[in-house]
Amino acid sequence: MTKIAFLGTGLMGAPMVRNLLKAGFDVAVWNRTANKAEALVVDGATLAFTPADAVAAADIIITMVSDGAAVRALIDGCGVARSARKGAVLVDMSSIKPNEARAHRDLLSPFGIGHIDAPVSGGTKGATDGTLAIMAGGTEEDFAKVEAALSAMGRPVLVGPSGSGQLSKLANQGIVATTIGIVAEAMLLMKAAGADMNKFRDALKGGFADSVILQQHGKRMADENFVPGGRSALQLKDLNNLIEAATDLGLSLPLSELQQGRFHRLVHEMDGTDLDHAGLYLELIDRQKK
Repeated sequence: MTKIAFLGTGLMGAPMVRNLLKAGFDVAVWNRTANKAEALVVDGATLAFTPADAVAAADIIITMVSDGAAVRALIDGCGVARSARKGAVLVDMSSIKPNEARAHRDLLSPFGIGHIDAPVSGGTKGATDGTLAIMAGGTEEDFAKVEAALSAMGRPVLVGPSGSGQLSKLANQGIVATTIGIVAEAMLLMKAAGADMNKFRDALKGGFADSVILQQHGKRMADENFVPGGRSALQLKDLNNLIEAATDLGLSLPLSELQQGRFHRLVHEMDGTDLDHAGLYLELIDRQKK
């Protein structure tokens, strides 16, 4: 039985672990806030008290934490690289910078540990349903070792060499942010005209303008429900990383830059850090007051 260590069992990590357990994998879990990992014991996970303990017998190590610094702290500061067995593969499913992913690969390589960067899209619903889009970067050999485990959580695709998964996620987040922006405008337009916002969503089903974002986030906007599936602060972090990556490549991305400014305002000027990223609708409403 393939043994997996899963480090980071928060909003996304916990349902991902449950899908791995349902698929028959042996999973040891660790989380900085211990009770979030403890809650998975009833589902069949084994609780580890340190990251080093979690990875000691693992064939696959999965990290799902907040940012690149947190991933590096696990690899280097918490002893994951020193404690994992030679031949294991670390799959980082966090959303970080492409150059950070490549640096983590280089940190692990002297220990004989493989590395795949595999960020995800689909939010908490995709994590729960096991339908995440999983964008992977790394070697074909390492990907082959982890593909079955990733398939228990969604649809993995090896996009290219190390860092490609993270760059794909940043591109994905640019599409998400821009689409949320235009969906918010459409929903506000219909509301101002006295139309039923949810019936408007229904009317667009199957047409060229239909999308998961229109149906899921449009409903959030209509219901004014901004309990986070994807936090606005993390959306802003991804947009910042996207613009940085584009700059490194000598590119200008005007739509992504526009949304970056709007999410910066939502997070830093409107106290929207912990709102769902569909909360950009609130930033749009606030603009009408000016």
